[in-house]
Amino acid sequence: MLKELYIENLAVIEKAVIPFSNNFNCFTGETGAGKSILINGINAVLGQRVTKDIVRTGCKKAIITALFSDLSEEVKTLLDELGISYDNDEITVTREINSDGGSNARINSRTASIAMLREIGELLITIHGQHDNQILLSPEKHINVLDSFGDTEQLIADYKNDFKKLQSLAKQLEKSKRSRVEKRDRIILLKSRIDDLKEVDITEEEYIELENEFRQIQNTDRIFKSLQVINVILSDENENNTIDMLSKCENELSGIAEYSNEFSQLFERLSTLKIELQDISDEIYSIADSFEIDSERAEYVVSKYNSLNNLQKKYGCDYSGLIRLYNEGRKELSEMEFSDEDLKKITEEKKKLLHQVTDKAKKISEHRKNISELFVRRVTEELRFLDMPNVVIEVKHDIGKLTINGMDSIEFLISANKGEKPKPIAKIASGGELSRIMLALKSVIADRDSVATMVFDEIDTGVSGKAAQKIGIKMKQISKDRQVICVTHLSQLAVMADNHLLIEKNAVENKTITNVIELDFNGRIKEIARIMGGENPSELILKSAEEELNKARNI
Repeated sequence: MLKELYIENLAVIEKAVIPFSNNFNCFTGETGAGKSILINGINAVLGQRVTKDIVRTGCKKAIITALFSDLSEEVKTLLDELGISYDNDEITVTREINSDGGSNARINSRTASIAMLREIGELLITIHGQHDNQILLSPEKHINVLDSFGDTEQLIADYKNDFKKLQSLAKQLEKSKRSRVEKRDRIILLKSRIDDLKEVDITEEEYIELENEFRQIQNTDRIFKSLQVINVILSDENENNTIDMLSKCENELSGIAEYSNEFSQLFERLSTLKIELQDISDEIYSIADSFEIDSERAEYVVSKYNSLNNLQKKYGCDYSGLIRLYNEGRKELSEMEFSDEDLKKITEEKKKLLHQVTDKAKKISEHRKNISELFVRRVTEELRFLDMPNVVIEVKHDIGKLTINGMDSIEFLISANKGEKPKPIAKIASGGELSRIMLALKSVIADRDSVATMVFDEIDTGVSGKAAQKIGIKMKQISKDRQVICVTHLSQLAVMADNHLLIEKNAVENKTITNVIELDFNGRIKEIARIMGGENPSELILKSAEEELNKARNI
């Protein structure tokens, strides 16, 4: 529960240390004194969204630190999971909001994300404000209220998990159906391409060899004539052939080699050249002598090469690109055919999951039907206590199509006056009745959770007199099991508090300063009297305020 709240530079509050009792705490003060600022501060340490406007004018940042004690097992388990240590079942949560709009947070001096604050905050405090009445005016939200009362969370979580799978499968199937025609056209194209590329049955290396062979065939005459010319030049039977001329040079150098080491080296080089040239001549002669084109092979090479070359022109790529197109086409076609097979499996899986989801939805529906009776009884009891003696509550329960919340449509109907048929809350409930209905709902649901602190922000709007007194008594009762913090403008609620805090605004040197004062008994008499009778209460009102405080002590 919240033990203490430290605030610095938060809007009109320059600095405040606010202590809380374990039971019923209430804040009172004039309109505009800063009661809503305190709620904003509590929201900030719970990880809720805040703006830079919350920072006091002229200050660099606002600081809010909350000290929580008597941590629940759920909170301690979460702290352990987050790796945050704690002592004596206490933690401090700090939020700093900068004037430029940025913020940072700490839990026990350790830097924490806003998401971490929010996660822990949900287990520490529940805040109920006037806006919560909108839940009553929105029938689609009634199902969540009933589920909170009925401990339906696990059933719903299990159902939602399967329902989301079902939605995912349904989307897959719908997408597959829409793309059936596109797939069919694509399959036809791929099959045609694969058939077209069936010629691509040799490797890149084999294609290079085929290309070289094709060029030889295309240039047969030129190759043969060139070989003959070379043969004549190198070794023809005439005295002017190259090899014979080299032999003559070799003989001449041989005769003078003994006269100079330089001549001797030239002789050796020329001899080596003659041997190499003779070898080349012999090889060319052999090639030319045996040069012959296999007509059948030539026909295959020309046909194959021209076919592959035409495919390259058609698809605008080289031979390696043809191989890639062929392989990718076969792979895609295989996957598409597998996809059609997979489609059948998904259809069967969806059918099976639909039965499973429907069964779970029926169980949830039956559970809601059963808890509705207890819910109506408990809420009716609370409302009759809250000065609505003739109230009749009904839970309208309709069965429809499957949704994320099951197959049920839930709406609360109410009749506040005897003889009237229950109707939708939005049509007949007044502001004061909405406040009491919401308090009744919060009261019966509170028994089902382990959150130690409940904050009520002017939930008493629209009520007065005996009804207001009953709301005060109800909050007093709730505070026996958990901490209650209430912002109110009604004396009937304020007299019930165990800890009464006054929010007081003053102008000091052209600045507005708000102080939070913990009132003693005499201070409470004056504040209760102010609420009852204005700024200058009479002795009679002061006496009445004292009597009301003394009476509340015995409740």
